[in-house]
Order: sequence, then structure tokens, then C-alpha cells
Amino acid sequence: MNLKEWAKAQGVHPQTAYRWFREGTLPVPAQRVGPRTILVNIEAAATPGVVGGVGLYARVSSHDQKDDLARQVTRLSEWAARAGHRVVRIESETGSGMNGSRAKARRLLADPDVTTVVVEHRDRLGRMNVELVEAALSTTGRRLVVLDDGEVDDDLVQDIVDVLTSFCARLYGRRSAKNRARKALEAAEHG
Repeated sequence: MNLKEWAKAQGVHPQTAYRWFREGTLPVPAQRVGPRTILVNIEAAATPGVVGGVGLYARVSSHDQKDDLARQVTRLSEWAARAGHRVVRIESETGSGMNGSRAKARRLLADPDVTTVVVEHRDRLGRMNVELVEAALSTTGRRLVVLDDGEVDDDLVQDIVDVLTSFCARLYGRRSAKNRARKALEAAEHG
């Protein structure tokens, strides 16, 4: 099985899988067989590559989104079951993605039994600097898996959205910052 197919089957972005291959942290054996072809050992890929366990994290911004919080936890749990991973911790909380002192997120990240942190969208873990959390996890042999990484691909666009969200959060309050940032970007595009 090629690396891209394996990554999609595991719920990992293909670029992340390729980076793991380059860094030597891919959880299954793989080898390069051509200039653009990397093959994953199918037998090893069939067994879960997680040594410890998976930690699932879901977050919403406000209390009126409790139903979405439950749906996030359900989707994360279903993914883990399909992938054959052992779930050792599930944390869900209500709080701003701009707030760095979320108790349940800290508890999940501090748990040594959690070798893989799984979130549905990157912004569920935090609005900004998630790459720093990912780097800190990788230094201890752990990793972050984002199930739906189909957000903004361009780094510059994402940086502008993050900065605009931050400014709007300070100006208008954290609860509606994302919506106001989106509306401001739409207004800038049309006017």
C-alpha cells in the first residue's frame, strides 16, 4: 500500500505522513521504492501503531453548543474504533480557543499514557500556535492527529485569519470573534 493510501485510511493528512517518514517517526515500516513512491508494509499497518493510547479532545466555544460537543466526541470515538486504536482518555470542554489555560486540554496533554492526541479540527485544540503544541508533542515521541485538516492551506492566509481573529476577540469579545473575523474578510474581498 502506498503512503498516501495508508495516511487516508488512518485519518492522517498525506503531507503529515510524508513528514513522519522523512523524520523517521512513521509508526509503521515503510520504504522508498521510487523517486515519488513510498510503500508501507500492509501487515504492519493492519495492527495499530500506537504504543500507549489515544487521547481524544473536543471543544466548543459556548454553552449553547453542547450538542456539537457531543457530536465531536462521537465522531472522534467512531474514528478511533474504526482505526483500532485504544482510547485512554477523552476530554471535552467549553471554552475559548484563544484561552491557553483550559484545564481539560492541559490534563490531556500532560497524561503520559496518551501517545497520540486526536482532534477533529486543528482549531479545536487552539486558535493559534497549534504547531508549537505539535512540536512539543513530537519531542517526546507523541503526535497530534487532525481528522479534518481541510481548512486553509495557505500559511499566509491562515496567519492573517488568526491575527484578525485575535484582534476581533479583543475588540468585540471572544465569543463572536470568529464570526466577526469571517465577516470582515468577506467585506474586504467584496469591497
